[in-house]
Amino acid sequence: MILNVRDLTIQRGPVRILDRLTWSVEPGQHWVILGANGSGKTSLLSALTGYLSPTSGTITVLGQTFGESDWRELRTHVGLVSSSIRQMIPDHEPALTTVISGRYAMIDFWGRTTPADRTAARRLLHQVEAKKLADRPWGVLSQGERQRVLIARALMARPPLLILDEPCAGLDPLAREHFLAFLQRLGTQPQAPALIFVTHHVEEIIPLFTHTLLLRAGRLLAAGPARRVLTSAHLAKTFATPLRLLRRGPRYTLTVSQRTSGTNTKSD
Repeated sequence: MILNVRDLTIQRGPVRILDRLTWSVEPGQHWVILGANGSGKTSLLSALTGYLSPTSGTITVLGQTFGESDWRELRTHVGLVSSSIRQMIPDHEPALTTVISGRYAMIDFWGRTTPADRTAARRLLHQVEAKKLADRPWGVLSQGERQRVLIARALMARPPLLILDEPCAGLDPLAREHFLAFLQRLGTQPQAPALIFVTHHVEEIIPLFTHTLLLRAGRLLAAGPARRVLTSAHLAKTFATPLRLLRRGPRYTLTVSQRTSGTNTKSD
């Protein structure tokens, strides 16, 4: 078991942000988390990465439980790519240094790098198809290039679990498709970590993702294999809006229309 969450509850004052959430991630699984604004996604990620203490319940990563083991060590088992990290990288920092900083969990890296660090960082930049970016400063990278560099940074600690928090935010449609195609290739590589992909958009769910978790107002609405969980009825409840989920080949779209057209379109 890579991740095991049991009865996770987060309450601040009278507000219950997460309510007894139980969920697990097993080897070979890649998950999508879907939910509307305010559903508890951000709090769940903060808890999984050790930045938010739960009111009750347990989070176990590779058999070690937060609160019973050194949280600093446990945090190295969970890679994170999010806008909060992206905004803190200094514009002058070369991509290679940004990647190396992931090994030391340090933003605005000021330490001395070793030959082993530089070799590992270059290998990861090659793995994320961004080798040519090694010497380019952060400030001149495109949004898609920054996402790849941050993934390489997260992989420096060799985490078994990698969380991608809305990684397509800010990408234009073409850049988004390029990034998703890259993610499909990355996730199918040997020794790839288990992925948790957080999004508002079903259009970003690629065939790589085997499982889906739906959150609604801090509660688990559904979790399991994507083909079983991704249905019009489930998504209508998730977003509290009448919706129809359409599947075109391996990808999905949402529509409020009650009618569909086209011979290659299926409704779930």
